[in-house]
Amino acid sequence: MKKGKNMLMKQKKKFAWWKEIRYFKPHKFDSPDKPGSGKLNMKRKFMFTLDMIRFMVGVPMHENSGFRTAAYNKKIKGNPNSAHLRGWGADIRARNSRIRFLIFEAAVKLGVRRIGIAKTFIHLDMDPSLPQEVLWPY
Repeated sequence: MKKGKNMLMKQKKKFAWWKEIRYFKPHKFDSPDKPGSGKLNMKRKFMFTLDMIRFMVGVPMHENSGFRTAAYNKKIKGNPNSAHLRGWGADIRARNSRIRFLIFEAAVKLGVRRIGIAKTFIHLDMDPSLPQEVLWPY
C-alpha cells in the first residue's frame, strides 16, 4: 500500500507545474483519442511560453490542437514528424488577422522559432529536434 501511495505522490509532483499555468487547462491539449494525454505529454517549457504569450496578447486564446497520438495524427493526415507528437506544438485559434499578428509578435519576442500561419489558426512549436527559425503558410 505504501509503495502505491509513493508512486501516486511522485506522479502528482511531476505534473504540479500545471497549477502554475494561468490561461490553459491540460485536458484542452489532449489528443481526441487519448483522454489525459495533454497533461502527460505537453512540454513544460512550451506551456509556460504559451501561457506568457496569452498574457502578452491580452485576449483569450483557444487551442485547436495540442498533443496528438501517432494514430490520431495519421488519421488527420498530420505531418509524420509533427511537434504535436512530442508535446512541443499547438494550433491556436486566431479569429482575425489582428489576433494572428499579436500571437505571432509575442511568440517571436519569447523565443518561439517555429511558426505556421493559417487563415483561422496559428501553429506554434518549440520542438528542439526540428529546424529552427522557420515560418510557413498553410
